[in-house]
Amino acid sequence: MIEEVLVTARYNAHVDPSLEIWTWEVAVYLFLGGLTAGIMIFSAVVHLLKKQRTLHFAACQLPLWAPIVLSIGMTTLFLDLEHKLYVFRFYTTLQHTSPMSWGSWILMLVYPICILMILATFRSGYPAFATRLEKLPMVTTLFDLAEKRMRIFAIMSIPTGMALGIYTGILLSTFSARPIWNTTILCALFLISGLSSAAALIAISARRVEERHTFSRLDAIIITVELLLIGILIIGLSTGGRVQLDGLKLIMGGEYTVAFWGFFVFIGLIVPLMLELWQMRYGRVLVMLAPLLVMTGGYMLRHVTLEVGQASTWNNYNIQFEPQLLERLH
Repeated sequence: MIEEVLVTARYNAHVDPSLEIWTWEVAVYLFLGGLTAGIMIFSAVVHLLKKQRTLHFAACQLPLWAPIVLSIGMTTLFLDLEHKLYVFRFYTTLQHTSPMSWGSWILMLVYPICILMILATFRSGYPAFATRLEKLPMVTTLFDLAEKRMRIFAIMSIPTGMALGIYTGILLSTFSARPIWNTTILCALFLISGLSSAAALIAISARRVEERHTFSRLDAIIITVELLLIGILIIGLSTGGRVQLDGLKLIMGGEYTVAFWGFFVFIGLIVPLMLELWQMRYGRVLVMLAPLLVMTGGYMLRHVTLEVGQASTWNNYNIQFEPQLLERLH
């Protein structure tokens, strides 16, 4: 047997003794990006189904939230950047093999489509503000033109929202060196989670009881699908190689078990699902609690996934970390 001993005096606070490059800023961005995707998809689908009257908030007021929510997420992502002044370089090229490059251009496509949806729905959603804005030149013309093309904007919004939601999963799943991330299920899971969070947001914010109940029932279905995807993810990891099994141990008895199964699966999915089923059968019972727990669970999914992915690796060395070695070199 050949034994190798690795001795190093390297010290990087973000790498040694464990990788901690992406922290809460990226988790918030991934969550708000998925939420924005859900907002775009739901508002567009409601218009295509011609349910503007019964689902007024989702159809006419929700589109304004999309660029606001995404901008908050982009702000947290900007805070995470090491060289903030170089952010413009994302838009000087398109690297077809880089998920981050694709993501930056998808984000550039999201904003104009969101603005077009806002213009087409602003009169119905925010009539008082629309009346004031129409005193400005050309605003009435813009509203008229946008409203006539609402169906086109809605059709454009759905694939763009899906691309945004899937991209947040692709951003992680293409890292083959991180076995927990390297699965295509992550793309579908992040998209479904974004839809669930958006449905929860509507259930919290809509004024009409019928609309809140509609999206609560829809969210119950989405949560069920999300639980199935989690089951598939666990099965896929448990039937993988040694590195997948080692990564799975982090959430199956390891240090992230409570965060994943307790805060995400139980509090963020199972409890709100039970509350929503109870509400559908017996009426209004803790109406606001279930959507709030769903949104908390949506964030916890991203947070735990980031942490577990950075803790899992293909190289599992037993590290004896001695930063004091640096001092002896000087």
